[in-house]
Amino acid sequence: MSGLVDQIRAGLHSIWHRRWIALGVAWIVCLAGWLAVGAIPNKYESHARIFVRIDDVLSDQIGLGADRHRDINRVRETLTSAVNLEKVVRATRLGEKVTSEKQMEGAVAALANAVKVTNSQENLFEIAATSGSGSYSDADNAHMAQDIAQKMIDVFREVNLSGGRGEMSDTLAFMDQQLADRQKDLEAAEQKRQQFEAKNAGMLPGTGAVSARIEGTRAELRGIESDLTAAQSGLASINGQMAGTPQTITVPGAGGGAKGALAQAQSDLAAMRARGLTDSHPDVIALKAQVAQLARAAASEGGHGGTPNPAYASLQSIKADREASVAALQSRKAGLQQDIAQLTTQQYSEPAVAAEASRINRDYEVLKEQYDKLLRDREALRLRGQVESEHNAIKFEVIDPPTTPHGPSAPNRPLLLAGVLVAGLATGCGVAFALGQLRGSFATTDELERAIGLPVLGAVTLAMTPAATAEHRRHLKWFAGGMSGLVLVLLLLLALEFMKRRLVA
Repeated sequence: MSGLVDQIRAGLHSIWHRRWIALGVAWIVCLAGWLAVGAIPNKYESHARIFVRIDDVLSDQIGLGADRHRDINRVRETLTSAVNLEKVVRATRLGEKVTSEKQMEGAVAALANAVKVTNSQENLFEIAATSGSGSYSDADNAHMAQDIAQKMIDVFREVNLSGGRGEMSDTLAFMDQQLADRQKDLEAAEQKRQQFEAKNAGMLPGTGAVSARIEGTRAELRGIESDLTAAQSGLASINGQMAGTPQTITVPGAGGGAKGALAQAQSDLAAMRARGLTDSHPDVIALKAQVAQLARAAASEGGHGGTPNPAYASLQSIKADREASVAALQSRKAGLQQDIAQLTTQQYSEPAVAAEASRINRDYEVLKEQYDKLLRDREALRLRGQVESEHNAIKFEVIDPPTTPHGPSAPNRPLLLAGVLVAGLATGCGVAFALGQLRGSFATTDELERAIGLPVLGAVTLAMTPAATAEHRRHLKWFAGGMSGLVLVLLLLLALEFMKRRLVA
């Protein structure tokens, strides 16, 4: 531990012995450093914060919510693009000295490094603009930083509002052009189809493809056949009822005689058959014998006997209606069968015409479907454009307007000036210590013993006369004055720096 203390004492003695060299080097380093620090231009920074509100019920209803988030991401990525930064350069004093494209590129590149746009939260943007050109005064740089931040806000709004609306207008114009083209194609296809049908009117009756018309006719024929079967079944049922219903009835007390009895017997026979009794049943055989006997008796009585049966007359009316329905259905069935035969003949006799008709109709349907889809898309885009123009979901709110810098953000000149003083003193001490090491002098007797390997018997103390002592004190005062001069220069520079800041503020 004592050896370390001796080395420190030796080093301090070497520096103190060459203190004038250390002071001179310190002055040289400090003056050079202070000049270098003074040459560094001040940089002023202006900050602004913008809140972008995207909550809107109407936009969510028509499906614009996801697009708004995408637009915000697009703005965040493209706000500092070369095109937008060139707008800022031209709108501020940065563009006053720009006269060529190369200078503009340099100004845009410098501005890209001086502007930062950060998205601290989902909807909160912070813009930081820095200005520190040496060709302008500190006050001009401070105001220019604020102007740059304000212009960035204007570009931010322009990119979202004007840019989005311009893009929507371009899209609507493109959709209108596509609709006009599709309309022309659709009209041409319609005209072509009409000309083809007029040319082949005899071979293509009706509308649609031949195969489609055949299939439709067959479906109708199946319906007619089903109705005809039901009508024939109803007619057969009426015939069965008429077979069991007598044409005349015998009124009691009105002289019915054998004819009345015959009518009653026939009615009983019909009732037995309606119950399902066959001709081999004994009751049916006995009743049939009775009917035959009564028939002979009624024939011997003459043509008068019985009253017309109203039920039989009603059944005759129903039978006439059902026979008419059956006849109409049979006629319609025959007509449909004839149409199918004719269409089938046309289909197999003229396959090229049928194929051409199918192709023309298919092309027309495709064009019509495309036109209808484009029309729906155009209307949806128009609605979205109206919502964006009249009820814009993105609302800009400038939370913190661009601040006016009251002091430079960089460099930290007071700290640098103090650091230069420390560095100058350290450099002077280092130079003095290095010179002491090069000249080979010894500060203590122990150091001399270690160097020569022999014991040192003693040391001679410096004895100074009163005149030398006064001279030494005078030199110490000069040295203290030199050190104080460094501190005074530092304080003067700090005072000037704070005065300049007050003038800018």
